[in-house]
Amino acid sequence: MKTEPICDVMIREEDHDRLMAHLYPGDGDEYGAVLRAGIVSCGGGLRLLVNAVEPARVGTDYVPGKYGYRALDPTFIHRQIVRCRDERMAYLAVHNHGSDTSVRFSKVDLDSHERGYPALRDIGKGVPVGALVFGRRAVAADIWMPDGTRRVLGSYRIVGRSIRRLYANPQRAARAGAGFDRQVRMFGNAGQAVLGTSKVAVVGLGGVGSLVAEYVARLGVGHLVLVDLDVIEDTNLSRVVGATPTDVETGQFKTQIAVRHLREARPGICLEAMRDDIANDDVAMKLRDCDFIFLAADSMRGRLVVNALVHQYLIPAVQMGAKIRPGAGGSIEEAMCAVRQLRPGTGCLWCNGLIDGTQLAIEAKTDDERKDQDYGVREPNPSVITLNAVAAGQAVNDFLFDFLDLRSDGGDAVYQHHHFLRHAVQNVVPRKDPGCRECGKRLGMGDAMELPTATG
Repeated sequence: MKTEPICDVMIREEDHDRLMAHLYPGDGDEYGAVLRAGIVSCGGGLRLLVNAVEPARVGTDYVPGKYGYRALDPTFIHRQIVRCRDERMAYLAVHNHGSDTSVRFSKVDLDSHERGYPALRDIGKGVPVGALVFGRRAVAADIWMPDGTRRVLGSYRIVGRSIRRLYANPQRAARAGAGFDRQVRMFGNAGQAVLGTSKVAVVGLGGVGSLVAEYVARLGVGHLVLVDLDVIEDTNLSRVVGATPTDVETGQFKTQIAVRHLREARPGICLEAMRDDIANDDVAMKLRDCDFIFLAADSMRGRLVVNALVHQYLIPAVQMGAKIRPGAGGSIEEAMCAVRQLRPGTGCLWCNGLIDGTQLAIEAKTDDERKDQDYGVREPNPSVITLNAVAAGQAVNDFLFDFLDLRSDGGDAVYQHHHFLRHAVQNVVPRKDPGCRECGKRLGMGDAMELPTATG
């Protein structure tokens, strides 16, 4: 059977809800809109990231059609395609049908695409143009590419605290293998299929990240990207999963240890290991088409880059870590772990003061420069595997429930702090700075903007 090339569309939950309120106000009529979307072209795949929703006003922007019931007004179309061209965004025309879980374009719709989209493609000068048609719980797409090819919808992904997926028709999942039997009893073959076709990155393979990598591999995630620059040391052996004294003696990289360990657990998993720094542009660019990112590295530059990937490419993520603060006389002042959910347009690490500009500047210097300027050598932080396990387990549990949309009420993406000395769990709703220099300007921009990497 011939398969058509596909395109995935991603949209923030807030923008999706606004669009659906416009398309389905409750009167059963047809409405239209235009979406401007960031473009992600990576390894032959295509993602369109909704950057802006432009509702078409009935009678002004959405008018009686010459061939069909209604159509977008030519002046409205021209204004939107020129803006898409200038901002290097894809142009997506939208309208709704009265269907529910299945939807498709009518012959009138497709004929209108044949008449109008070649000219729009010329005006766009290299950006994709196309259309989405909505049912109440379904979406179909007809995307016209600059090279003359066309793509249909793979999935339409709504990114909030939970991640919801819509398709043109209901999806049927194959029966999962016996090795996943117990978890399939919880979230079904459909959930297992979503995990199996997903690409997830783990940035940092130390005490927290090595646990996360094992957990998501055993859950059945199909493609894992592992990023870490470091060689294993003897001080890592008490907490890095799979590490042995022989690895220390032979100078193994943490990525090598993780690959060996995960292949023993799941021989068929696709592993992409990068012995490099997330701050390097070529590394960060390979994460643009990930479906989820776990950030377990403790550098400010790592936080800055992953934070940008979340907002610029609409990729859900979580930042996590554990912290022990010794007190006087051998006491402990604080022992805690943090699990911070990051979602496009909310949870920004810069908005919440979790990216230190001074430390960013220090990290940009060489070791010799830091010593010359009296920054000194940073003392290693205390670390215990059990605290790391709480952070890793909570983060992967949240991933599972959010990524498979298993919660009855998604709620807000929060920062969760576990304070072990006080037996307390604190949920913090992250603040949003409307003038943020990071998430405010990057939202849904895709490849139209550079990432804040050291080499970008």
